Amino acid sequence: MAEHSDSGAANPSGADHSGAGASTVLHDPGDKGLRIGSIGLLGNVIIGLAAVAPAYSLAATLGFVVDSVGEKAPSMFVLAFLPMLLVAFAYRELSTDTPDCGTTFTWATKAFGPWIGWIGGWGVAVSAIIVLANVSEISALYLFQFLGLDALADSLLARVLLGSSFIITMTWISIRGIVISERMQMILMFIQFAVLIVASVIALVKVGLDRAGPQAIDPEWSWLWPGGLDQSQIAAAVILCIFIYWGWDACLAVNEETRDPEKTPGRAALLTCLILVATYVLVTYAIQSFAGFGDTGIGLGNDANDEDVLTILGEPVAGAVMVSALLLTVCVSALSSTQSTILPTARGSLSMAVYKALPEKFASIHPRYMTPAFGTAVMGGAALTFYLVLSLVSQDTLADSIASLGLAVAFYYGITAFACVWYFRSTLLTSARNFFFRGLFPLVGGLAMTAAFVRSAYDMISPDYGATSIGGIGGVFVMGVGMLVLGIPLMLACFAYNSEFFRGKTLTADTEVKVPDVY
Repeated sequence: MAEHSDSGAANPSGADHSGAGASTVLHDPGDKGLRIGSIGLLGNVIIGLAAVAPAYSLAATLGFVVDSVGEKAPSMFVLAFLPMLLVAFAYRELSTDTPDCGTTFTWATKAFGPWIGWIGGWGVAVSAIIVLANVSEISALYLFQFLGLDALADSLLARVLLGSSFIITMTWISIRGIVISERMQMILMFIQFAVLIVASVIALVKVGLDRAGPQAIDPEWSWLWPGGLDQSQIAAAVILCIFIYWGWDACLAVNEETRDPEKTPGRAALLTCLILVATYVLVTYAIQSFAGFGDTGIGLGNDANDEDVLTILGEPVAGAVMVSALLLTVCVSALSSTQSTILPTARGSLSMAVYKALPEKFASIHPRYMTPAFGTAVMGGAALTFYLVLSLVSQDTLADSIASLGLAVAFYYGITAFACVWYFRSTLLTSARNFFFRGLFPLVGGLAMTAAFVRSAYDMISPDYGATSIGGIGGVFVMGVGMLVLGIPLMLACFAYNSEFFRGKTLTADTEVKVPDVY
């Protein structure tokens, strides 16, 4: 293994598993001490879908997408899916070559060097911290509503206390191990998709039988084509849709714990994207057809429905039972995302620590659960702190933070796509397959992410964008760009602590990373 002469000959992994309670620090990137081969293709897809939290994402975002592009919302899901699919090809190729749980950090470092690699890893962490604060809040809000505790749902203190307990609980579950996490996610995911599909089918059937009410309209194929929209409308909708799709790459971050790590994670990523686009188009068609675009009642033109156009359809579609089912589904969706978002980010910090881009403590592996316990705890703690600070400052600030998430996601997805092209540049003309899957497709995906980032950042500067502004600049822009820029002083602090990674001594383009066979 290149550049890793400090690993012991008697124990290549550098691991010391002695002691019941002591943590172990690993130095061999091919064996970080994780539970190798513990999940298969289905479990990998489940983790990717859970991180996306489709029910929560639709409930929180669909109304604003409709506000931006009207009846063309389904076309935005298809349009945003295309660069996601192209970026997923980049993830698949890179994961096949280097199945490392550091994902963007590791691949960007091998392609562009340590500084871009580190900031790419920071983009992944920023995305997770922002979304964890929001999904914990949503979990608490919808659980109170499901239980009929409207007074508690309206209480900031009650939501914060319950939301904080969710972050703490899911952090603890993540520490306990990848297998228990996968099994819990499978149950939660089945509930989500069952309710979404059943509600959508019932809604479309009622529309088809003319039993949906006077507000309903017939679905049209033209909804899948973005004709008549300007660049700002498309950019605003696409950046929202990037958030709706974000999270599928979680299945790549557990590649070292997956059976057949050179193939399974890439396949899981593609399957996850395909499942998501099919689900989103189905649900959007059902909601638009059933609710219509009127400005009263359940109509999508009613501003009162912007924050949740999903659960308001419960009673009109299938009575009080469906209302409860949808409320519970959104709660479960957000809750599962809380846990599945912690998993990949903690493993990213593990990889960064193994290569000495973070303090070695982040490479600590729990001797019993075989998980990056310290990194997981730090991730949960950072999300909890961010959530508490924003909640106490302003609920509008918390809402703007989720609107800024698309910037961080487009940032590190773009870096990953470009890393694929540059890393494989010498092989692009060796076959048609390599040209398309390692070159053209990732390049187009990276350019699309860059365009979405630049255009959205430009629009977000306006003080009218979002609910807050700071010094005449939109709070969404300050939050999104500010969190990314915060990575620069943190990166310099890591350089001052240990410069080996930044001097190219621990991870280079020639460093091989091969996961051991299943134990």
